[in-house]
Amino acid sequence: MTSHPRSGGLSRRSAFKVATGAMLFSALGRPASAQPAPIKVGFPVPLTGPYGSEAADQVRCAQLAIEDFNRTGGLNGRPAELLVRDDKLNPAEAVSRTLELIEKDKVDMVVGSLSGAVQLAVNDACKARGMIYNALSLSDRINEASDFGPTTYHEGMAPHFSVGALGRYVFANMGKKVAYLIADYEFGYEMRRAFQTIGDQMGAQVVAEVKHPLGAQDFSSLFPRFISAKPDILCVLNFGRDQLNALKQANEFGLKDRMKIVVGALSSTQRIAGGADAYADVVGASNYYWAAEDMYASSKAFNAAYAAKYKGGVPSDYGSYGYGGVRSMLELARKAGAVDPAALSAAVGTGFDFDLYKGPQRIRACDHQSVQSVFILKSKSEAQMKTTHDTFEIVSVAQADEGMLRSCAELGHKS
Repeated sequence: MTSHPRSGGLSRRSAFKVATGAMLFSALGRPASAQPAPIKVGFPVPLTGPYGSEAADQVRCAQLAIEDFNRTGGLNGRPAELLVRDDKLNPAEAVSRTLELIEKDKVDMVVGSLSGAVQLAVNDACKARGMIYNALSLSDRINEASDFGPTTYHEGMAPHFSVGALGRYVFANMGKKVAYLIADYEFGYEMRRAFQTIGDQMGAQVVAEVKHPLGAQDFSSLFPRFISAKPDILCVLNFGRDQLNALKQANEFGLKDRMKIVVGALSSTQRIAGGADAYADVVGASNYYWAAEDMYASSKAFNAAYAAKYKGGVPSDYGSYGYGGVRSMLELARKAGAVDPAALSAAVGTGFDFDLYKGPQRIRACDHQSVQSVFILKSKSEAQMKTTHDTFEIVSVAQADEGMLRSCAELGHKS
């Protein structure tokens, strides 16, 4: 999984392999077979910090993608290898680890990051060195011409698309008076802008808006402002432990008796950590939920492979980004016949459609955005759950539709 050196001496099995290889070399006067150099995939993710649980599952799923690619022949027999680094959810640390992957480990591509600010920093580092980079975090900005580069790809959803799909469901079914609790950094800002766009289209009225810093501990002191504003809906636009703490305290404060709660990005990892009571009836958008296996054969195969490798578990939504982000780039390299930025871009230009784990996807040529379905989920109460993994109900699916993204011209790309 990682490039950690092995410890200890050789096992008996390893010693036998070494001895056998030496015998073959001696008999033939040359190595038994020349192994092609692996395709190295650098994978910087925040293993420590508030998104550590999501990052850990991304690593598990990325490793599964590597194994599936290798099992199906690799790139003309060339296997892939995953090199994991901890970016600690810090842009400077992420750039240092990315440069280490590029300059020391000589990776062929970089995939990863779980924060908008971090992925923009990693993208800048990769662009400057002509390195292929597939970003996994939600972001609208990385698709814009000012931040995009020819080596930039984006498996993470654009909030304009995911929040747009969520807003269409919420404002049609849950009310039009809305209040916002916003994480005070890029993630929260992009979510807020996306809600504003769809809210304006559907006649929503903003009655309150409060920002909080990343890593906030006390949310209950903010709640009286929302109670006095009397919204139909409170949109919680944060993630990780911030979201978990906000929802726990909202539940303890009785906020759900006064208004419905919506989150911009709903994570099964946080739902499990927070418990059924805190999340019950909360509605949100997600890139994946394991019950998609009732809709797509690829989801069923992905879930089965994950369960076989990881002792019966189910892949999380953010974990699946790790699978999709790594596997799609390797499959694109297979289509291109090379791991070369120009070859990959040309392969996208001729159309790259695939179905690896969640139904149909395609990479749009102008901004290399993965066009994909969005799942609108409602969190179940403990009484509604049939198993420990039965956390959400899929209430709506917005199918992969390029028409729901901002157009290439709106993003500043030349036609």
